[in-house]
Amino acid sequence: MNYEVNRTHSIIDAHIHLDQYDATGQKTIIDYLEAPASDLTDVISISMNLASSIRNLKLSEAHSGVHSAFGFHPEQDIPTESELQELISFMELNKNKMVAIGEVGLPYYMKESNPALPLEPYIEALELFIRKAGAWNKPIVLHSVYEDADTTCDLLERHSLKKAHFHWFKGSVSTIERMIENGYFISVTPDSVYEQEIQSLIKRYPIEQMMVETDGPWPFTGPFRNQVTHPKMLHRSIATIAYIKKMDLNDVYEKVYGNTKTFYNF
Repeated sequence: MNYEVNRTHSIIDAHIHLDQYDATGQKTIIDYLEAPASDLTDVISISMNLASSIRNLKLSEAHSGVHSAFGFHPEQDIPTESELQELISFMELNKNKMVAIGEVGLPYYMKESNPALPLEPYIEALELFIRKAGAWNKPIVLHSVYEDADTTCDLLERHSLKKAHFHWFKGSVSTIERMIENGYFISVTPDSVYEQEIQSLIKRYPIEQMMVETDGPWPFTGPFRNQVTHPKMLHRSIATIAYIKKMDLNDVYEKVYGNTKTFYNF
């Protein structure tokens, strides 16, 4: 089988913060996306908060290959009640212009650095977003790792929400098996090329429930050290998936691409 990078295949970046790039980086990716016969056909641009959601809405309105998700990233101070309601109002007004709710979830890394951080407000906000995803028939994009993923699974199951995407997931085998059983999707980043934890996840998780992402502009190390994160890195991730799963590279490209288009319904 051939596991070499092959940039003749189409790719979709299932999770990128396009609005967080500087002007040069953003233009570079959009130009790449819109170039004739580009291998990059679409990106899912994920929001951090209301201001980020507004920027992503403008990007998706200006560029057909950019698809926006609106939400509140949990690794920041919880919004006030009025701020949260303002975001929800914006999302409801523009629900037909977003492909998903996201990024939402729980603040694992903030809690790790500050064990006294109260989680209940974050759980309440996450449950609100889950309810809205069900009411609006939208997928939900989740920042939820390790033990936080179990709490998130509890909420998803409580509200019978099946269309969930756990981005850059890390967690226990029991949680992974629960997510697989529930039909939840994951996406893996370029660190799959050099991180054993992510490689183990790839080995265990079904290809039918897998996508690829950059989470750009988040930077990577290994062979990507000192590089601006770019969707073309996804070719290395796909080659890694094929190698780990002992699958034909062409089949992995087709499956991952189809998974993403179907999940996000475009």
